[in-house]
Amino acid sequence: MFMPRNGFGTFGRLRIAVVIVTGLVICFWAVRSPFAQNHSDEMVLHENSTLFGESAFRSESAFRSGSAFHGGSITHGELISRSKMVTIGKLDSSGESVSSGDLVSGLSSEDSEAVGHIKEHGIFVSDPGDLDPLIQRASERTLVLLGEASHGTSEYYTWRSKISRRLIEEHGFDFVIVEADWTLAYPVNLHVKHLDVNPVDSRGALASFQRWPRWMWGNEEVLELITWMHEHNRNLPLEQRSGFYGLDIYAYNEGIEDVVSFLEDVDSDAALTARRYYSCFDRHPDAQSYLQMVHRSREHCGEDLEAIYGLMAENREAYESADSIGFVGAYQSARMVIFAERHLRGNLQRGPQSWNHRVEHFFDAASGMLERYGDGARGIVWAHNTHIGDARATDMGNAGMNNIGQIAREELGDEEVYAIGFGTGKGEVLAGRRWEGEMERMTVPQAASGSYEDLMLQSGISPLLLLFDDPDEHMPLMEPRGNRAIGVVYQPEQDAVQNYVNTVMPKRYNAFLFFEETKALTPLE
Repeated sequence: MFMPRNGFGTFGRLRIAVVIVTGLVICFWAVRSPFAQNHSDEMVLHENSTLFGESAFRSESAFRSGSAFHGGSITHGELISRSKMVTIGKLDSSGESVSSGDLVSGLSSEDSEAVGHIKEHGIFVSDPGDLDPLIQRASERTLVLLGEASHGTSEYYTWRSKISRRLIEEHGFDFVIVEADWTLAYPVNLHVKHLDVNPVDSRGALASFQRWPRWMWGNEEVLELITWMHEHNRNLPLEQRSGFYGLDIYAYNEGIEDVVSFLEDVDSDAALTARRYYSCFDRHPDAQSYLQMVHRSREHCGEDLEAIYGLMAENREAYESADSIGFVGAYQSARMVIFAERHLRGNLQRGPQSWNHRVEHFFDAASGMLERYGDGARGIVWAHNTHIGDARATDMGNAGMNNIGQIAREELGDEEVYAIGFGTGKGEVLAGRRWEGEMERMTVPQAASGSYEDLMLQSGISPLLLLFDDPDEHMPLMEPRGNRAIGVVYQPEQDAVQNYVNTVMPKRYNAFLFFEETKALTPLE
């Protein structure tokens, strides 16, 4: 166990690599949020981001919520070096993408072969019953990873809900864990399990998601799933009720309060210790201030945060006996705060460290739930394609970036993980044009020519299911191509050149669901 030594003055030592560019410059690989990015998979090196300047850190309000660091030094939108970026699709003289319909007659032989392969192997799926081949395969795995190509598309949510419901109802899956903050999602878990102290309806339960972008989890599509889970669990024994949890780390201040509040109820002396050691971290008014301290002193609060988790772990049996429901939330919150601090501090280093610390918590939270539910437990993850598809099958791997898709396979084994990607040919999406900007209903242009989505669009099958049981049986799809990825900040006019991840699809996913045209989420009023 990590034991506290000398109060909040006890810091772990860290040598921080900094780069001097016209004075002191920190090379953030984009402090912008992965939500806020276009998920373009261009590894943009922000050589001109000045230390703690507005250009690097956005606004004070963003820091107070932690959102300025959403996604860390490398974001969804920054995975392929600008210097070697492969332009996806053909561009006309104005730089706009030429629609795939205008290029059908000019298909390369490789593209024609790929379209023919999709027509031969694609499965038309019009309703949940058509998903039987997918459900059969997924039901045999420990962790099923359900992706999305944006955070604002209705079909991704509704079809993930259909798959999740069938896995829970027909195959006894234990929980859904989503790309939402752990601490903010936990009250929703208490609601669906009928464990909330002050019961509310499902709409009220989703009120815990107040941060931008609220539409990501505060929408009618998620409400439908939560309502179903609540009803499904109503008459089941507690140990058979399916749970709803969060993977993410940005509500770390709420996580600290969660831990301290729990300890105040079960161990007042430990609560005082926790407040003292957490003050090393939360005494700073915002993330910017904390990083300034780390930069100046070359000291950090990692050991202090680990000490509180050590205290929780050492007293686990007693604390869980005192309040088993509260302990689950507080225990993972204590772990989450550790990953959050590492993630923030990683912004001071060149490379993928910040990104990797965040996604390490994704797997930590999911595997923690598997452990908690016991032998034979199985879970369902909802996260962006950039997280659930194996990073090694994209240019992310070349940059040293991990994701839950890769880590889960490495830790659990390939045969225990099933990853399903999602994509669209065109449609609408909810997004903003800047971080914390006004939500807009935007048009998603037709897929860039030569991308996987373009080939699927030309197959004429929609909704389309592709199963990649053996990647070697899909050689026409093994050439690296663009796979669309949209964040919560999106510029549709730049879609063809900024929003595609260089991908080998049969190795990135176990299956892929494609829709010719999609509509935007319906946000809660």
